[in-house]
Amino acid sequence: MEKNSLDKIRKDVEDCVGKKVILKANKGRKKIIVREGILEDAYPSLFVVRISNQYDAVRRVSYTYSDILTETVEVTICDDTERKIKIS
Repeated sequence: MEKNSLDKIRKDVEDCVGKKVILKANKGRKKIIVREGILEDAYPSLFVVRISNQYDAVRRVSYTYSDILTETVEVTICDDTERKIKIS
C-alpha cells in the first residue's frame, strides 16, 4: 500500500515540474511556513522547489516524497487557469 502511494506521489510531482507551487511545511513546535515557488526538479528520492523572496534572493529547498505522505509538507499546484490541485 505504502509503496504504491509513494510511486503515485512521485509521478504526480514529476508531472508538475516547472509549475508554480504553494508549499505548506510543518517545521515542528506549531511553526508552519507557507511559501510560493517553482517546482524545479524531481529526483528518485526527493524534489526541489526554487523560492524567490522580495529581496530577489533565490533559495532552493528540497523535500522527500515521504514528507508528502506523512503530511509534513503539503504541495499545491497552481495551474494557469488559477485552479489549484493538492498533491497527497
